[in-house]
Amino acid sequence: MPEVLPMPDASPPIDGPVLAPYPVTVPEGARPLGVAPFLGVGDVVMWRYRDHGWRSGGPENTSPMRVVRDDERGLVAWLAPGTVQLTKRYADGSDLRDVPMGERFLRDAQRVQARTRWRGAGILRIAPADAPWSVWLFWDVPEEHDPADPAAHDSWEFGGWYVNLETAHQRAGHETFTGDHVLDLWIETDGTINVKDSDELEAAVEQGRVTAGQARAIRLNGEHGRASFARGDWPFDDEWTRWRPDPAWTAPSLRPDEHWDIDLVD
Repeated sequence: MPEVLPMPDASPPIDGPVLAPYPVTVPEGARPLGVAPFLGVGDVVMWRYRDHGWRSGGPENTSPMRVVRDDERGLVAWLAPGTVQLTKRYADGSDLRDVPMGERFLRDAQRVQARTRWRGAGILRIAPADAPWSVWLFWDVPEEHDPADPAAHDSWEFGGWYVNLETAHQRAGHETFTGDHVLDLWIETDGTINVKDSDELEAAVEQGRVTAGQARAIRLNGEHGRASFARGDWPFDDEWTRWRPDPAWTAPSLRPDEHWDIDLVD
């Protein structure tokens, strides 16, 4: 079980957040999030997570998502239940957290591209412009209801906010690019803020995945994420906790030119 610790109610940090503790490879001409041209509601955006040092053809996490809003504030996109996506796995189908912590980041080069299916309820992801995180909203859906069935929308109960620390997004066409920073925050519906995977970030430093300086920047960004929630910044407001997807939306597909090494879709 990943480590989850209560986050102290400290004063907001003085220094600003570090938008890119490490760089992410993006197409030439990519622009920051929040800069036009923007996509329309219902369009498909490919949300891509790339590791530090990613090279063309390397494995990445890619989710085709429906655009809910795309403007100067940032990008809001919906990951629908059952979406077929790309994830990084090992050749036997296992993933990062199946590896013992002591060697978790020593086997990065062994991971391959896998085609998988998102299980469970959908996720609303919101990436604010000029912020090194995205905010994921989760809902609890009773077991007797299919989360993909619009008729079940009234049964959803908001479950909390997940603040995924990541490089500030860069946009190109129908794609958005970022890199995951290991450390995350889980904010319960009562406002309790927890730090997730601090032990994993320490292991990432010990095993050479990130430097000590990059880890300090990531922890600083976590403090800024907490302060953003405490201030009630966008998108931490009731508008999104009450949001529901368009009943007419179907789960979008991967692009025809995507590739994968193993197929785990049943």
